[in-house]
Amino acid sequence: MAKKIVTDLSVGGKKVLVRVDFNVPLKNGVITDDNRIVQALPTIQYLIDNHAKVILFSHLGKVKSEEDKARLSLRPVAERLSELLKKEVTFIPETRGEALETAINGLAEGDVLLFENTRFEDLDGKKESKNDPELGKYWASLGELFVNDAFGTAHRAHASNVGIASNIGEGNSASGFLVDKEIKFIGGAVDNPERPLVAILGGAKVSDKIAVIENLLEKADKVIIGGGMAYTFMKAQGKEIGISLCENDKVEYARELMAKAGDKLVLPVDNVVAKEFSNDAPSRVAQGDIQPDEEGLDIGPKSVELFKKTLEGAKTVIWNGPMGVFEMPNFAKGTIGVCEAIANLEGATTIIGGGDSATAAISLGYAEKFSHISTGGGASLEYLEGKVLPGIDSLSNK
Repeated sequence: MAKKIVTDLSVGGKKVLVRVDFNVPLKNGVITDDNRIVQALPTIQYLIDNHAKVILFSHLGKVKSEEDKARLSLRPVAERLSELLKKEVTFIPETRGEALETAINGLAEGDVLLFENTRFEDLDGKKESKNDPELGKYWASLGELFVNDAFGTAHRAHASNVGIASNIGEGNSASGFLVDKEIKFIGGAVDNPERPLVAILGGAKVSDKIAVIENLLEKADKVIIGGGMAYTFMKAQGKEIGISLCENDKVEYARELMAKAGDKLVLPVDNVVAKEFSNDAPSRVAQGDIQPDEEGLDIGPKSVELFKKTLEGAKTVIWNGPMGVFEMPNFAKGTIGVCEAIANLEGATTIIGGGDSATAAISLGYAEKFSHISTGGGASLEYLEGKVLPGIDSLSNK
């Protein structure tokens, strides 16, 4: 069933609670990357333009101590948001209580208020992240409508998403534009893709992505495996992998998966190896001859060419996970090669499923060339697994 989006709600003059994802990196109280704030602007601006009273809230990091509270306030976010919106954003350094309620009740149409980090509620028994019923009910009482635009937490049932949605009243909740975009792109790619659909999966561990691999092998025309998890498959092929990352308890699983998948599963044919986990370590390209004291740190040039050839003619591409240790420039060539190949595909819908692959594409300057870069690593992975995301499922149906 399709979910309501913010345009389906009558927001004029209403107090609209908006769960955003302002979980931005901070260094000494300064925001080092405001992308998540920028991504939320279309929904916030729509509400301002349509005369809503906008009440924003978000988590920021993990709050386990009073020291965490001191460094994880959303005040710097309110200041940056004010600059981006070119209007005052009222910041209330509370998550509940009279000061917050008075400020909300005093809002005029088009005003914006941001209240304090929802995870401050976790200091007293994890009330936010364990979806404390009383807290969800209280937050819901602060507004008349609820908009969830935080895809990054949609795979978790928290008081600030499911708790509010289940208490705000029938038909009074909806997704924001960002969450709606995630549903359309990732959900559409998996459930109703234009074919051929090619999925590229990287990252360290097979165990992290078993359900994703299985789901995509059913849905995709080809599934390319790179990154650290490829070595478990290479060991299952009977190849020497030296001291490369390997989950020995998953080798038999990888063998069974390869037998079942046939030529649908595409694995690296060469690797860049070194004897030390260091950018400055001498390296070479190994083609099935990894030595006992060597470790695979990237896919090799022949693998890049094979993956490019596999991508030719693809109409839908999903990429999740780097091809090697891309943080080290000498072992980033595989990730760069794959990123360039996807970015330059003609007439294809190209989607990055958040996490390290999103970081790679943005840092390499290719962000604009992708159809969609997901804002939620864990949420997009669970979506790719075919799981129901509680933060979305709890919203009102159209």
